[in-house]
Amino acid sequence: MKKTLLFLAKGFETMEASVFIDVLGWARNDYQLALPLTTCGFTKTVVSTFGVPVTVDCLLDEVDPADYDALAIPGGFEEFGFYEEAYDERLSALIRAFDSAKKPIASICVAALALGKSGILQGRRATTYHLKQAYRQKQLAAQGAIVINEPVVVDDNVATSYCPSTAPQVAFWLLEQLAGQKNAAQIKEDMGF
Repeated sequence: MKKTLLFLAKGFETMEASVFIDVLGWARNDYQLALPLTTCGFTKTVVSTFGVPVTVDCLLDEVDPADYDALAIPGGFEEFGFYEEAYDERLSALIRAFDSAKKPIASICVAALALGKSGILQGRRATTYHLKQAYRQKQLAAQGAIVINEPVVVDDNVATSYCPSTAPQVAFWLLEQLAGQKNAAQIKEDMGF
């Protein structure tokens, strides 16, 4: 059994979170792969970008990183409070714990900035939201990352990506880390990608 922790910061994008739920859900349902996913946040109800409330399975304070095999973090919108929680030291500590254990960390869009804030991208290849004069990529570079202007960038155990359109690719990367290339390719095909 390989367990994934899906961290939902206030103002997260629902599309970027749901891709992990769906991809790992297909793996469990159609292939009986033991890949449970646990949602987590700072509060029991997390209000996403565009105001959709989501009830999480557990609170961050209840999480022991040793109980999980991978971490997934969707991005979000600043105007919906994303960085208030994405930059919280408690999340930074969680990210560092997964990275120091070399466990897969899958991030989408500006969730890379939470990784950068934690310090794990110092001197490592990464990317983030690339539009609007690449201002988010400039922020990531200021955090010490070597910004690569590509849709998805993997550096060792960490995946970062451009924007919502890259979400499926990141989720399938995570699935491959947990269940192997053959299973990931089959599920990707069955889902029509």
